[in-house]
Amino acid sequence: MQLLGLHHVSILTGKAEKNFEFYTKILGMRLVKKTVNQDNTESYHLFYADAEGTPGTEVTFFDMPGLGHSYRGTSDISTVSLRVKTTDSLLFWEERFKQLGIEHDSIQKRAGRDTLAFRDYEGTRLILVADNGEIGVRPGVPWERSGIPVEHAIIGLGPVTLTVSIAEPTIGILTEIMGFRYVGSYPSLEGDFPEIMIYATGEGGAGAEVHIERRPDLPRARIGRGGVHHVAFRVPNEEEYNQWAQRLKDNRIASSGKVERYYFKALYFREPNGILFELSTDTPGFATDEPMETMGQTLALPPFLEPRRAEIESSLRPLELD
Repeated sequence: MQLLGLHHVSILTGKAEKNFEFYTKILGMRLVKKTVNQDNTESYHLFYADAEGTPGTEVTFFDMPGLGHSYRGTSDISTVSLRVKTTDSLLFWEERFKQLGIEHDSIQKRAGRDTLAFRDYEGTRLILVADNGEIGVRPGVPWERSGIPVEHAIIGLGPVTLTVSIAEPTIGILTEIMGFRYVGSYPSLEGDFPEIMIYATGEGGAGAEVHIERRPDLPRARIGRGGVHHVAFRVPNEEEYNQWAQRLKDNRIASSGKVERYYFKALYFREPNGILFELSTDTPGFATDEPMETMGQTLALPPFLEPRRAEIESSLRPLELD
């Protein structure tokens, strides 16, 4: 029973149209599923990923118009990374961001890797990280119809950073319950703060890491638009998913219980600092109800919501994505 790496991250947006523009037209990711928030069907849920919607490449957004700003702090998934192939790719993206007026930093080392931090239109803190041939979780498949040169395309999720005031309880969940292992640390780029600790699972590498940033000087974060709602980790199949559900129960960790999302099965729980974790199966995937070639082009609903399609569509605001 071993988690394979990161599965997806889910973020809040106040304007899906602008969000779609940024992640598809600027970053060159593929919209692989346009559906609804299954817990609030009046809200869209957009999934961006690689060419095939591969687990470990997905960044998803809940559309919540009128949502207020996020405020940085602790108990927060403070940065999300996206993988590219090489440092040359970072140079490509640095120039592209300059030309398009995207807020970004200079290329810097994080955890021994070359990285480029930037922000989307709503202030989501993102980092491009160069693989440079590193062995670990396999990258995804570049989306060739994005307009981005294939050699520089985004190919999956990289490390997420958890910012906490006290690290030990979070580390305990990661190592004692979830099977992560400590693999090193690196200096904070924010100033004279403790080193950021690196924990990995599965085959390791950028697609299987959680970074722990200790910032007792910060207040607790307030999540709004541009804030990260949760991070999900990869469970290979339904058999191990059932074992994880039992493991959480045996360790008296409060959870959502088994949740059927149709495209994957999910378990949700909060680690001791209040950050929402999800365990998600790799199967069955996003092509289960749409052909791979046309994923994301129309509103997809799982079978248990399909009988309510007319009601759901009437309650959704018009959303033109092209």
